[in-house]
Amino acid sequence: MLKGFREFISRGNVVDMAVGVVMGAAVTSIVNSIVDNLINPLIAMIFGHPDMSSMLCIRFNGAVISFGAILNSVINFLLIAIAVYFFIVVPMNKFREAGSSALKKVMRKDTDDAAADAEEDTRTPDEMQLELLGEIRDLLKEQKDSQLK
Repeated sequence: MLKGFREFISRGNVVDMAVGVVMGAAVTSIVNSIVDNLINPLIAMIFGHPDMSSMLCIRFNGAVISFGAILNSVINFLLIAIAVYFFIVVPMNKFREAGSSALKKVMRKDTDDAAADAEEDTRTPDEMQLELLGEIRDLLKEQKDSQLK
């Protein structure tokens, strides 16, 4: 039973999921800080109110319908989405693009075929990475076989 639990915990997907949850919490605090300390004060400077929850209220016999609170939630969602896009998604896309172009350069240097260098490589970065990993596997296997002899 303990062996099964150890195998469950050591699976990559469980560890990856745990890392994702922890990183998600860390990114949430960063995004909230950007919205609370940068974007909301800018809105307050422009419109005079960073929070509209007390505005646009309708009162009926003690019940309060707050369209301002709904509007405030929608605006906060949009601000968080903007912050996530510009501060996380765009830089990560640039990073991935730089990594895939570097991988293409490495793969092009390794090919001896001049025609392959002349025409554009249509493989995706994932396909190129799989091919490179396969080559590494083959080299490691050859190295292991030579050590056994």
